[in-house]
Parts: sequence; structure tokens; C-alpha cells
Amino acid sequence: MNKIFAGASEALAGVVKDGQTIAVGGFGLCGIPEALIAALRDSGVKGLTCISNNAGVDGFGLGLLLETRQIKKMISSYVGENKEFERQYLAGELELEFTPQGTLAEKLRAGGAGIPAFFTKTGVGTLVAEGKELREFDGETYVMERSLVPDVALVKAQVADKSGNLRFNLTARNFNPAAATAGKICIVEVEEIVEVGELAPDDIHLPGIYVHRIVLNATPEKRIEKRTIRAAN
Repeated sequence: MNKIFAGASEALAGVVKDGQTIAVGGFGLCGIPEALIAALRDSGVKGLTCISNNAGVDGFGLGLLLETRQIKKMISSYVGENKEFERQYLAGELELEFTPQGTLAEKLRAGGAGIPAFFTKTGVGTLVAEGKELREFDGETYVMERSLVPDVALVKAQVADKSGNLRFNLTARNFNPAAATAGKICIVEVEEIVEVGELAPDDIHLPGIYVHRIVLNATPEKRIEKRTIRAAN
């Protein structure tokens, strides 16, 4: 089975549809599948629920989809770098399911593991727990969180072999493996594609069984979210 597609638009064709739930890997702008996000914008699909640690920044990452009003709901843990996100949310134009970061990671991991729900102490006694089941274990109160199983996962890796085995680059691994395992269909954007066998078994961070489509983006932009430099002497 050939998993390699000529471009990001071709990789999304026949997969993405209006109203889907889509998980997108990355943390800030680190490890985001930027070519796939741009192709998702160009596809014109709308009414999306996006699961991601954050919503990108204005004009880049998921911020592109906010500008075109293709996202109706965000499930995320941090939204502080996007003024358009703020505007839409405060105007009541965008739904937000605000989720603690560790809980969000576990909701994706559990979804990929076939676990429908789990209990956590995080969020008990706060807005996070409103409307959710509470249960006591060993004298402590826990809140039940449902797992996430998105229709499509868009992830970024550094290297893939032709079977879809992936190697991520340092902290760019972040939410990508969890999103990949949780998604019913996983599309991965990579900087390099190698032959099967070129990746050492111990260098494979995610097995190819989870990957359905691969697209090469050898020269991603890789923006820096906040550039900090030392003051001149």
C-alpha cells in the first residue's frame, strides 16, 4: 500500500469534510504540520472542531483557519497568542472547551488506547468540572473525563519511512504521537522520507500502523513564536 502523496492537498483529498473533528499536533508553533494546515484552509471545509494544544498565532498555524472562519469549536489548553481567537470567543462566535494541558494529552492518549473515559483530580472544584461526573476514590474526589477520538489527525514528524514509521525531532514530538494514535485517519507531514529499514528500530517513535498518508515538506518555515535576544552591550 502506497502511503505517500504528492502534496498536502492531495493527502487531504477525500478525507476531510465539513463538520469533522480534527486533531492537530504541535505545541505553540513547535512541531505543527504547517503545510497540512494551509491545505486544510485551502480545502474550504468548515464547521470544524479542532483539538490542539493551542490555536496557533494570527496568520499562521491554526490561526489561518480562524481567519477564514472554518473552525466552530476549539478543544485546547492555551489560547493566549491569538488575538483573532480572543475576538471570536468574546463575541460568542467561537466555542471553546478549555482543557488542562495534561488532561488534554491524556484524553488523546486514552482515545488512541481504546479507553473511553478516565478519572483525574485535575479541575475538581473549578469550571473544568462543571457538568461532569464526580466520584470519590480513597477519600479523594475525581472528575471523569471522556477520551477524544478525532475523525482525522494531522501530525508533523521529522522522518518517515515508506511504511509510515515515524521519528520525531526532540521537543517537536510533543502532542503529535498522541494525536496520531487517537485519530481514525492519520495524515503526517515529514521533512524526509527514507526506505523501509533505514530507521533503526530504537529510533522509531511511532509505528507505521497508525499512519495512513504521508506528505513530504522538506523545507518548512518553522517560525519562532517568540524570538528573544540578548540586549546589545
